[in-house]
Amino acid sequence: MSDAHLGFAGGDVERAVVTFLRHVAHDAGSLVVNGDLFEFWFEWRTVIPRRGFRAVAALADVVDAGVPVLMIAGNHDCWGGEVLREDVGVDYRFGPVVTDIAGWRTHIEHGDGLRPREDKRYRLLRRLLRNSLAIRSFRWLHPDLATPIATSSSHASRTYVARDQGRGLRDAAERIGDADGSLDLIVLGHSHVPTLERLPRGTAYGNPGSWLDAPTFLHITEDRVALRRWEGSAEGPDLHTLHRSAKETLAEL
Repeated sequence: MSDAHLGFAGGDVERAVVTFLRHVAHDAGSLVVNGDLFEFWFEWRTVIPRRGFRAVAALADVVDAGVPVLMIAGNHDCWGGEVLREDVGVDYRFGPVVTDIAGWRTHIEHGDGLRPREDKRYRLLRRLLRNSLAIRSFRWLHPDLATPIATSSSHASRTYVARDQGRGLRDAAERIGDADGSLDLIVLGHSHVPTLERLPRGTAYGNPGSWLDAPTFLHITEDRVALRRWEGSAEGPDLHTLHRSAKETLAEL
């Protein structure tokens, strides 16, 4: 899953996410949160943001249930640290990450900054925002002052649905697949455009979409990947599916 933007999203979205996480704790083999779970996340030495707290507690319950959680930093929640790693227990990383998911060799990253031309200015900003000196300086601000500054500056991207309808990230996924022929699956987020398709070389590309409008996620098993709508149950309707056998057939050809 990705792009719930808790703290900006309404309470109904947070309740849906918490319910989803409770199902994951009982039914999943693992969970990947591919960025922007939170509208804003920052860790002071003894303080964390109040909004989204129930989801943080639910994530800890998932880990306590024995389900490993990989959390990729997004452009809104890239200031995680020891609270997420040590107190919550998630494997919090900056992408890209290449790992095995249900037997699929998978490339995962949030997707911010991957479009060569459109994201050029953003990549410069990202370098500044993730600079250790800038993070230490921001930590000196009182949370009641720092939080509105951070959330107001992100207004444009939190309401953003890719103007290109996700084509830029789809092209980025194709470049990633061309560079690494061993991949079975590429997962990106960020665009808020739910996607599941087969790239020309046979690699599957999936984007779980956003939870701000119609909550969707990717359900991955050994034999298939499904783009699924969350309707209060992990057995919600599949919007689209791709089977592993299709890539094997293409490889044989």
